[in-house]
Amino acid sequence: MNGIDLLGMEDLSRADIETFLETATHMQEIGRRDVKKVPTLRGRTIVNLFFESSTRTRTSFEIAGKRLSADVVNFTPSASSLSKSESILDTAKTLDAMDPDAVVIRHGVAGVPKRIADELSAPVINAGDGAHEHPTQALLDLLTVYEEKERIDGLTVTIIGDIAHSRVARSNIQGFLKMGAEVRVAGPPTMIPAQVETLGVKAFGSLREAIDGADVVMALRIQRERLSGAFVPSIREYAATFGLDRAKLRFAKDDAIVMHPGPVNRGVELAHDLADRRPSVVLDQVRNGVALRMAVLYLLAGRHRERAL
Repeated sequence: MNGIDLLGMEDLSRADIETFLETATHMQEIGRRDVKKVPTLRGRTIVNLFFESSTRTRTSFEIAGKRLSADVVNFTPSASSLSKSESILDTAKTLDAMDPDAVVIRHGVAGVPKRIADELSAPVINAGDGAHEHPTQALLDLLTVYEEKERIDGLTVTIIGDIAHSRVARSNIQGFLKMGAEVRVAGPPTMIPAQVETLGVKAFGSLREAIDGADVVMALRIQRERLSGAFVPSIREYAATFGLDRAKLRFAKDDAIVMHPGPVNRGVELAHDLADRRPSVVLDQVRNGVALRMAVLYLLAGRHRERAL
């Protein structure tokens, strides 16, 4: 890898991405065993530092670390010295002094993982920072698409929803473009960043045009916790215009798959029946998240002490 941290897809080359995906395919086999554990990271310590709520990302990082036999510490901000006005940076330095082999961090403010990585000797893995990036989500999405399509190069990927506030969209756009896919985005004008085409994507105001002939259709969650203004007239109107159901999906390719980073607002981004059954691969994304994060921990935490020697 080019560096010891994983802060964003923008820092990764195509070769880096391929290394993560190839390693994750080997990790998938561990998840199919009766005893889902190997001694690869025995004696290593992983700290999960989550300042935002999370089910999939936090749990999958914990499971990933334990399947590799690492000691996993889940840090709870409300039960720490942060409640005594200690700064995040001082907290991170304190944890670093305990010699962890990797620190996984999620924070609501963009740039916090990078700021902490500048100060820590242990590798820092960005598990989502504000509306900036979520690199492991993009990597597991790439893994899921490759598993389904056996390629990424040449595919057409449509991302629907709140592009402006979505770290998942930012990371996926970079990841799919670097792997040779065509990327389209669609959503209400208030949710599409100005000059988004400069990122190398095609922007659409019509859902039908955006998914026409698409191989992959990814719906994004409406992030109510990040919306401070009236970005859509109503959730009902958004669902009617940009919510995905089987009738709208018929304009995509016959073998198109449907993705969602979760959690799903049922009946808003995805119709109930589409969220639960093929061509949805939502649960495959969750399953692949464990294997991908095992690969990330193996490649970063596994090499941390080797680099120090």
